[in-house]
Amino acid sequence: MVDDDTPVLTVSKAAELAGMHPQTLRQYDRLGLVVPRRTRGRGRRYSRRDVARLLQVQRLAQGEGINLAGIKRILDLEAHVSVLEERLGDLLMRVQEESRVFAAGPAAGDVVVVQRGQRVRSAAMRVDLEHRAVGGGAVVLWRPAPRREE
Repeated sequence: MVDDDTPVLTVSKAAELAGMHPQTLRQYDRLGLVVPRRTRGRGRRYSRRDVARLLQVQRLAQGEGINLAGIKRILDLEAHVSVLEERLGDLLMRVQEESRVFAAGPAAGDVVVVQRGQRVRSAAMRVDLEHRAVGGGAVVLWRPAPRREE
């Protein structure tokens, strides 16, 4: 079964589908805009997703008038946003399913789970301006318990 990420298209076929010259695809590969997978003989193989990205590059260049360096930056930022959205979705799902508390560490900003029923000291939630000025402190996130109706 062939999915959108399976690299099966040659340079000439991918160029035909994208309405571009094969040399344009080679240039985009050198610039890192659309990087196909390689065969054992080092030949380029494109997937349907790569062709869609080629069309996106073409739209940005011709339709929006953005240069190739700008397009690369846009595509890199879009990829980064996708990774962050996926990570946020995972964290939100964990909060909703497990009803746990998360805290961010002061040094590396690592997200850690605070066990259910464990309280976070109120001192950890205070903002110590002197400590904050030298790069320390912690950010604590919590999900308040729903109020009971009486």
